Amino acid sequence: MTSLLARPDRTDPAPAAPRPLVLIATAGGVLAALGPVTVLLAIGVVGWFLSDAGAHGAPRDGMRTGALAWLAAHGSGIVVQGATVSVVPLGVSALCAWTVWRVARRVGEAVSGHGPDAHSIADGERDWTVPMSIGFFFTGYAVVVVVVAALAAGPGVSTGRVLQWSLGLTALLAAPAIAAGSGRAAGWLGAVPLTVRAALQVARSVLVTLLLVSGLVYLVALLLGFGDAATMTARLHPSPAEAGMYAVVNAAFVPNAALFTGSYLLGPGFAVGVDTIVSPGAVVLGPLPLFPLLAALPGNATPGAWVGVLLAVPPLASAVAAARSLRLRERVLAWDQTTLAACSGGILAGVAFAALAALAGGAAGPGRMRLTGVPVGEVLVHAVTACGLGALAGAIGLLVWRWARRRGGR
Repeated sequence: MTSLLARPDRTDPAPAAPRPLVLIATAGGVLAALGPVTVLLAIGVVGWFLSDAGAHGAPRDGMRTGALAWLAAHGSGIVVQGATVSVVPLGVSALCAWTVWRVARRVGEAVSGHGPDAHSIADGERDWTVPMSIGFFFTGYAVVVVVVAALAAGPGVSTGRVLQWSLGLTALLAAPAIAAGSGRAAGWLGAVPLTVRAALQVARSVLVTLLLVSGLVYLVALLLGFGDAATMTARLHPSPAEAGMYAVVNAAFVPNAALFTGSYLLGPGFAVGVDTIVSPGAVVLGPLPLFPLLAALPGNATPGAWVGVLLAVPPLASAVAAARSLRLRERVLAWDQTTLAACSGGILAGVAFAALAALAGGAAGPGRMRLTGVPVGEVLVHAVTACGLGALAGAIGLLVWRWARRRGGR
């Protein structure tokens, strides 16, 4: 029996001390930046080898190309044969953004045990866990930016712009991810009015739906012009391996094309060169580079009347997205809260779409191609109107359906 008793000199092991917050957050920022950089360096080396089996240059040339692509995805801009190229490959930017979110979420989970406990917070002690983590995360990311920019230094590369983009990624993605992963966001959201939370959810749903619909419309247009795309590629006389790498390069700009398509559906359209316009009302184009993604463009002509039907796509998509989002909260929101959340969320989604569309353009080459993009002011007005009114219509439709369902249940 005495063997079952605990020995007086035997103590339970002390819990392991948590890792320093500075180390966790800074390492997270470094990893979030290095992940996409490593992938692009590998693609650059593969592309260098496939271009001429390594007969010219060295592997470091391919690695430098990959590093420049990563910097360009952060808005750095580059100079190619004396021509400034400032169009951001948003496909690569999306990869960087996804990595930042995933790594920052892990950082939040790792620092969840730091900071004062609930009793200390109740006594008035400040919890700086999330703000400090965000700051050190940005520091780690910025260190990688400076190192990569220094090693891949080239004409036209703006380290300042890359740091600005890095700060934006940290503020818009890393900060909420760290807050959510650490568990702090749940407590903070509890103090936010229900209508505001519903509006944010509507905004997210409307924006994602509009982006997906725009991308789908663009892919349909590209399939219809697949023959022209194949002709453009064939005129470059690439080998099969080079054609594959060229397809990867084109894929990096598909999100740009989707945002241009969204601007077209909203009405203002976009420009692909100086003194050009592609809109439902008119199409005026000049000579275009051999870029297969441009095969989706319509020909020079006045579009038919049926094209006007496309203007109904954004408000219809917004209505469906808002109704689906608000249906999950129909039992907790009154009719006035529902309509307010829908209209506010739609407006916010319109502003977000215009901001993204503004990032999609820039200089794409010399001469006429120094100007591509959307009329941001017009897109903002049309997006806010279409998304706001569309979301409001979706909320009203949901309320009418709810009323009819209740009447039918009597």
